[in-house]
Amino acid sequence: MAAKWTPDSWKSKPIRQMPTYTDSERLAQVEHTLRELPPLVFAGEARRLREDLADVAQGRAFLLQGGDCAESFAEFGANTIRDTFKVLLQMSVVLTYAGASPVVKVGRMAGQFAKPRSADTETQDGIELPSYRGDIVNAIEFEERARVPDPERMVRGYNQAAATLNLLRAFAQGGFADLHKVHQWNLDFVSGSPQGERYEELATRISESLDFMEACGITAESVPQISETNFYTSHEALLLTYEEALVRKDSLTGDWYDCSAHFLWIGERTRDPDGAHVEFLRGVNNPIGVKLGPSADPDELIRLIDILNPANDPGRLTLISRMGHDKVRDALPALVRKVEREGRTVVWSCDPMHGNTVKSDSGYKTRPFDRILDEVRGFFEVHREVGSYAGGVHFEMTGQDVTECLGGAQAISDEDLSARYHTHCDPRLNASQSLELAFLIADSLKEQRAGRRSRLAAAS
Repeated sequence: MAAKWTPDSWKSKPIRQMPTYTDSERLAQVEHTLRELPPLVFAGEARRLREDLADVAQGRAFLLQGGDCAESFAEFGANTIRDTFKVLLQMSVVLTYAGASPVVKVGRMAGQFAKPRSADTETQDGIELPSYRGDIVNAIEFEERARVPDPERMVRGYNQAAATLNLLRAFAQGGFADLHKVHQWNLDFVSGSPQGERYEELATRISESLDFMEACGITAESVPQISETNFYTSHEALLLTYEEALVRKDSLTGDWYDCSAHFLWIGERTRDPDGAHVEFLRGVNNPIGVKLGPSADPDELIRLIDILNPANDPGRLTLISRMGHDKVRDALPALVRKVEREGRTVVWSCDPMHGNTVKSDSGYKTRPFDRILDEVRGFFEVHREVGSYAGGVHFEMTGQDVTECLGGAQAISDEDLSARYHTHCDPRLNASQSLELAFLIADSLKEQRAGRRSRLAAAS
């Protein structure tokens, strides 16, 4: 029998990656404020995402999860949100067309403010200060006052998340996502690229298909999915003080939900089965994820799965591998085979970003695009060999014309990185590179679909 869960039972467990707030009275006031504020998302929305992810777990849909590495207060704006949403729509259209199945769209948006750090402090020019842990904790400027964790930042994070969600809901349900506007989603700086041209060709085919459907009487009035879409939000459940304050009990079911986002995940650094982050997420009924690096142990993974999803419900748990391009083919198979043998039902997703981070010759933290693509290929290869379903991708991107990841069709070089390197934390794919990734995944989805058909035919 599992120990009784409460929203604050995580406090009795070992905790990592949490800031130390020096003013406990001010912290308590902020927590009280957050507890009194309305939920950012609703239990019914989280349940709907869980149902959609159950389709992914059973091979009937594909998960597309992407967005900023760490949202910032400084770069917050309607255009930034709109452009990231546009790229995710473009990618979903490419994947839906190739996979002939629904794409579940989840943004790393409206809450991805906190970041784990490899060390509690950092040193510059002989001066040691607390590490930057994301705008919801402290400021990025390397100054003593800026690096002191400030609880008031949680309220600002909540307000920015609320505004972001308001805009995303308007985009998703208010006509912006209408497939008739598929040509308008191409960003200006992408439209002339090889990816943009390839996308335009696909958009033309979709427009022709819509014309045919309308001639047959199938319109947006009769099929709402043509003019609107479901779009969900997610972030790493890292700052548990914030997460606990936004837990609400659903009035319909009596179940607890973390209403800061539809989907929460546990990072590679905080997935200890006996730790505070696992304890917190085991008790909320949102769909949740766990990041898995190359050191993940198959037996410990099964233990983790049984803590987080004891009923083995499809759609509850997503396992997000982040191995690195040179390790995915060696480290992932044992995990997938163990989960398959033990009969656990999960969504398998690939994060090809975090295991491929390097420092360029010019000193910038970057990610070579060819390594990102290679890890995605390796992910699909492993699942094809094991006979399991490669169900999704999880990546860091932006709709802005940044130069943060090396390579791609734009051939971004080391010398180019300084031109538009804007990230507050980790390097992100720009819109052109994101589309290029989508077309690679599309080819892999076609192969996966053909392979599944062949296996079904052989079985019958």
